[in-house]
Amino acid sequence: MPFLLAPGPRRKPSAPPLTPPPSGSGGESGPSPHWSTFRPDIEGLRAVAVLAVLAFHAEIPVLAGGFVGVDVFFVISGYLITGLLVREAVSTGRILLGDFFSRRARRLLPSAAVVLAAVAVAGAWLTVPLRRTDLEYDVLAAALSVANWRFVSQRTDYLAAGHDQSPLLHFWSLAVEEQFYLFWAPLLAVVVLFAARAVRRGRAVRAVVALVTGALVAGSFALSLHWTEHSVSLAYLGTPSRVWQFGVGALLALLPWHLLRGPRPLRLLCGWGGAAAIGWCVVAYDASTPYPGYAALVPTLATAAVILAAIPGRGERNVQGAYGVGRLLAGRAPRAVGRLSYNLYLWHWPVLVLAEARLGTLGWPARTALTLAAVLPALATMRWVEQPLRRSRTVSELPRRGLAVGVSAIVLPVALALVVGTATLHLMGPTTPVDVKGLPPGAASGPSLLAASAGDGPVVPNPAQARKDFPPDRNCQVAPEVTRSQECLFGAVDSPDRIVLLGDSHAGQWFSPMLALASQRGWSLQELVKQGCPLPQLAVDSPQLGRAYRECDTWRADALERLRTGPKPRLIVIASLNRYTEDDELLAAAWEKTLKPLRAIGAPIVYIEDTPVPGADIPACVSGAADGGAACAFKRAEAVPADPLARRIAAGAVPGVRAIGVNQVLCPGDGPTCPAVRDRILLYRDDAHLTNVAAVVLTPRLERLLTDSGALPAATAPGAPGAGGWTELLRDDFEGPAGSRPSPTNWQYDLGTCYPGCPAPQWGTGEIETMTDSTDNVRLDGNGALEIVPTRKGDAWSSGRIETVRSDFAPPPGGVLRIEASIALPDVTGPKAAGYWPAFWTLGAELRDGYTGWPGVGELDVMESVNGRDTVFGSMHCGVLEGGPCEEPVGLTSGPQACATCRTEFHAYAVEVDLGAGEVRWYLDGRVYHRVSAGRMDAGTWKRAVDHGVFLILNVAIGGKLPVADGATAGPGTEPGHPMRVDQVTVKVKGGGQG
Repeated sequence: MPFLLAPGPRRKPSAPPLTPPPSGSGGESGPSPHWSTFRPDIEGLRAVAVLAVLAFHAEIPVLAGGFVGVDVFFVISGYLITGLLVREAVSTGRILLGDFFSRRARRLLPSAAVVLAAVAVAGAWLTVPLRRTDLEYDVLAAALSVANWRFVSQRTDYLAAGHDQSPLLHFWSLAVEEQFYLFWAPLLAVVVLFAARAVRRGRAVRAVVALVTGALVAGSFALSLHWTEHSVSLAYLGTPSRVWQFGVGALLALLPWHLLRGPRPLRLLCGWGGAAAIGWCVVAYDASTPYPGYAALVPTLATAAVILAAIPGRGERNVQGAYGVGRLLAGRAPRAVGRLSYNLYLWHWPVLVLAEARLGTLGWPARTALTLAAVLPALATMRWVEQPLRRSRTVSELPRRGLAVGVSAIVLPVALALVVGTATLHLMGPTTPVDVKGLPPGAASGPSLLAASAGDGPVVPNPAQARKDFPPDRNCQVAPEVTRSQECLFGAVDSPDRIVLLGDSHAGQWFSPMLALASQRGWSLQELVKQGCPLPQLAVDSPQLGRAYRECDTWRADALERLRTGPKPRLIVIASLNRYTEDDELLAAAWEKTLKPLRAIGAPIVYIEDTPVPGADIPACVSGAADGGAACAFKRAEAVPADPLARRIAAGAVPGVRAIGVNQVLCPGDGPTCPAVRDRILLYRDDAHLTNVAAVVLTPRLERLLTDSGALPAATAPGAPGAGGWTELLRDDFEGPAGSRPSPTNWQYDLGTCYPGCPAPQWGTGEIETMTDSTDNVRLDGNGALEIVPTRKGDAWSSGRIETVRSDFAPPPGGVLRIEASIALPDVTGPKAAGYWPAFWTLGAELRDGYTGWPGVGELDVMESVNGRDTVFGSMHCGVLEGGPCEEPVGLTSGPQACATCRTEFHAYAVEVDLGAGEVRWYLDGRVYHRVSAGRMDAGTWKRAVDHGVFLILNVAIGGKLPVADGATAGPGTEPGHPMRVDQVTVKVKGGGQG
């Protein structure tokens, strides 16, 4: 902030300015306040600015616009810093950047380091663990002068909402100023280099810098207006949108105001008018004021007017008349507060926030008292840190010493933050995503969340996991600035049947259950969800955009039109936060505007009653609760108000729409509170949304409610024709005790290094492992997954390769065969993964008899990956050994498909052999990424490759031709023990001649 500039020696108001330099040094412009080192009225103006900010943060009534104090600081900073740099340039012909940054470092950074260190340590005592980790990241950002960009990223992210205020939020303005210093001083130094040889150096330097400044002011102000319209957080906190305010101050220091002989009444009017305008902003502005935008012009120009009023004209030595505002600002009390302003600004906000973290929300009288109490640490820091270092001759005599002080002031809080943050992360447990496949089954009915008692143990997800436990919908919950959803199809995307999930983020939280229900029936799921956008046609404002949410209206209209003109869904599921308005009549009318075109589609419509809104950061609370989260229960009356739409549906006032709800299990009974944790399941990821884990556990209950309502047909048993005409031939979920073998009914082992009779040594691919049936290599993990683990003893590698017992999986005549598995690849990459070759694939049944006839009999590689790359691919082998229509030995391959999380998360890999369409299709998470059509080869080659039974293979090879072709081979650095995990394998058929 502008108070970051050292005030210099005190001077009486009547003291004459310093003597200007001789004309040869650029003093041809005449006497000027540019040659004065100290303006007492500006020191007093700092007091006005900081008191406005403090009043705003204390929430004192009628002073809600006190945030404009920051704008005052920015203008002062631009004026003083530019004046200092230009004086140096004009008098010496250069700008010594080392000296400049040394002065700034020893003046600013030590006090900031003391506050950051205090916050890092106090946060370990006063805040809960999850909040503590956020705080330590804030300390790092503040110490490195990038706090504003950290807070920009948080405040522009709708899904990051619901977190508590940071004790270091006010460091955003300090970061903006420090970034300005880093940019402005070198820029002026470059300008001075080009103007140093000018005959009239002072005028040349000022003229060039003024032109540059004018351009920056114009560009920055235009950007500020644009961002205020489109992203208020970026406009308010971003450095580029604030540069123009520094530039206004800079122009005050650059332009020849001192050559003007203004009438004294005009000066009085200018000064008092500026002061009055600042006061008016403090009283008239509030949180609803679009800011900065045009509104920031008033405090910015008002500050410039106050500064300008006290600039002496030609021949004047002092303009602080008896009635000028400068005389008031230069008084002893304002100057005392101005001197303290930097440290007071640093301390007051952490005191307020950390006190509320311990005591709860406080009213404005208590906040005012705490703000006044912050004077004590501010005085101590100024007395024992700031002033000794600023006045130290030892530190100031060499620039490198001041810079060393600055570097030390950065390193100290960074080290503390890393120590405290690392210890806290270790305390909270893993932050990796929860494997939802291992969750206990949820209850379909009754008062319990789970089908069986969860017993004792930690909550799932843990608080750190909960904070990031979003639906895995690949960013299909579109951001506030986006006006149209992508296709966002999941599951059996080629199925003509689909469920549509429609609404805001409270609809998006049901993504995983809806995808599971769609997939069980062979349907697809289409997600049309927009963050913070009410599905009823209400006009609302967006907190992220800081204005009317026009993008919401555009998106809603587009989504309804797409549903009207597209294929008819089997089911439309809608949900929305029910708190966008308290006017029930307005809400009912808004819902009717949306439901009318939805009813016209003719598909069943089900409304999921809105879930509880805790209104507090639940993961943070649970992270600090010693009782498993019981202390984090929240008030039922505030969290679960009557749902207006559900009530009207129940009364029969909304024809064509059915309502279901799960609040009776999320907030059971009729007591005054709702739980944050049930059956060891942490229910909420923030202050308003369910964790994905909770949603997954609720899937059986949602299925029962939807089927009971008649909106959803029951899923069929394996072997029976199911929804969409699919018949399931095989499904293995790999349930069983940890360390046991996969089902011998479904799987058999390949052993050794080749098939019986060894028609192709090393499995025909040059692999170096020996396949075994040991549970060291192939085993169940006890949580519903199969593990295939490569191991090594000495130089000898072992691994696992299993095949389905059945080899008759074939598409019916004219029909479709679908083979699918959910797989997480070995979590190893880089040199440690050299030679890893996990695969899920099929071979033609004829190969079981002598294992000859490859590749003509057909091979479909559903999923392969090599060398720990973040890529996967699919291939088809057929035809003849060399060349031919299938381009052997490479085959008809998709090439690498990027998949950044395929090593750490389960993904669905599928292949469909569609005889009716004459093609084979490869899928990754429901998206078709590769096709091979019958037209690419002669009819005989096609028929022999696909029109017959196949068996399935799962294995992890080590070494071989494909890893070598990719550029790596197994060696001493290859790390054994990383399993490929398989959650489930499914085979099903439909169409054609099946019964």
